[in-house]
Amino acid sequence: MGYTALYRKFRPNTFGEMVGQEHITRTLRNQIMANRVGHAYLFNGGRGTGKTTSAKVLARAINCLNPKDGEPCNECEICKEALAGSLTDIIEMDAASNNSVEDIRSIREEVNFLPTKAKYRVYIIDEVHMLSQGAFNALLKTLEEPPEHVKFILATTEPQKLPATILSRCQRFDFKRISNEDIIKRLEIVCKESDIKATTQALNIIASLSEGAMRDALSILERCVQDGENDIDEEKIKELVGIPKTTFIHGITQAIVEYNIDEAMETITKVLEEGKDLNNLLWEIIKYIKDILMIKTNQKLTIYNEKDQKEIEELAQKVTKERAIRLINELSKLENDMKGSTQRLIVFQAGIIRLCDKEIITQENTINNNSGNSQEIYERLDKIENYLRNTGRTTTARAVSAPRTQSSTKETAPKPDNTAIEGIGKNSKPAQYWKEIVNNLKKNGKLMLYTNLLNTNAVEINDLTVGIEFPAGLTPFGKTVLEKPENKMEIAQQISLACGKQMQVKYIDTKPQEQELNEEQELSNFASGFDIPFDITE
Repeated sequence: MGYTALYRKFRPNTFGEMVGQEHITRTLRNQIMANRVGHAYLFNGGRGTGKTTSAKVLARAINCLNPKDGEPCNECEICKEALAGSLTDIIEMDAASNNSVEDIRSIREEVNFLPTKAKYRVYIIDEVHMLSQGAFNALLKTLEEPPEHVKFILATTEPQKLPATILSRCQRFDFKRISNEDIIKRLEIVCKESDIKATTQALNIIASLSEGAMRDALSILERCVQDGENDIDEEKIKELVGIPKTTFIHGITQAIVEYNIDEAMETITKVLEEGKDLNNLLWEIIKYIKDILMIKTNQKLTIYNEKDQKEIEELAQKVTKERAIRLINELSKLENDMKGSTQRLIVFQAGIIRLCDKEIITQENTINNNSGNSQEIYERLDKIENYLRNTGRTTTARAVSAPRTQSSTKETAPKPDNTAIEGIGKNSKPAQYWKEIVNNLKKNGKLMLYTNLLNTNAVEINDLTVGIEFPAGLTPFGKTVLEKPENKMEIAQQISLACGKQMQVKYIDTKPQEQELNEEQELSNFASGFDIPFDITE
């Protein structure tokens, strides 16, 4: 007899042997005992969670000659033939390779024939979401009203791809991810019966790597004994699946937390010399920081030995929750950057160096915080502008329009006032028309532009460019306002109209500020520059 994979050899033969899906097996057993088995079922869930196994057990249970408590006996003639795969009344079909209309039409023709031996003819259609639209349509009527001797069991990992007409005709059962505890219990049974000696820590790692899939866990366990040795420890598992040692992961993470570039690069070099994959390395670092975050939120970790547990607890004392979350986000972005690059190693190293550089991180945080404050100020000023543009100046200006978001810069810039500027003709010099342009901005309600352009001068740099001089200096806030695309376009259009030809604008800071005003102070100066009290309603 040929070799049988562990996940097939230890496939549960009864509902009672299944782990992690008690909410489903209990319901199915009750239906069988009460003789209220439905005509169509949909088993949905992740890979390796027991969908196909449940379908096989259910098919045997409803046809078993001696069922007991809703379970198949697995000893009668029907059960033995079903287990051997020779019972023609239980048909298993893979929709991934049999997804055409012709395949479904053959089922429609067969359902009219009575079963040869069993009580019911059962169709198990795996990966049913792979059926074509025509195949789904051909299945609808048969699935809704099949003959009394026919049962359908559909299985899928992606129920969202099924038409609503199919979903409404089935009893749906959602298989949940199997917990690590249940996987470990099952692995202990398999190890005992297969004479495999695995440490508790090794089983914890296997359960974690399986991500809730029992089949994956058994496949990893089987891979670990393919070398002929039945002794399994954590180092052997990590070596086989290509996971860097915890010592290396801890070293890189510690270097990031402590802003130690040299230590990080040295450890990364050691990992790469062992031939480990960059994606695996980055993923392990992300998971390690996630575990640090779990420690900080008083969660228990079971995949680490005592020494590693102590190290991760010490590291958790050196980093705040906020920074841990930020690191996870930054590393996730780095993972995406690596996917789209042909120089993955360079991108990876540059990303780690950036996270280890305290000066860069501090500057980025400062910029992000300032940009958030700037946006709030922009929104408040926009309210004033919108109100004055629509209603004009009054004793109390109350902004009622909704604030614009970051995307407002992408909107079409407002059309300039094409009214001729009095006293200005074609090819006039900038000094002649600039004051009038600034005053027009005030009249048109463009207060942000007017305020930032007060006491400025316009000079002709060349035939196509006009420079705006700021004798008192151009503050960072003012520069941000004036550089906004729609504002710069507005100024350029007004100047072009006055000159009679297309012109460009260049800002000239003739006297840099010795001490920069903060944005809130500038907003205060802006409001106090008018004799109108502004009541801004958020």
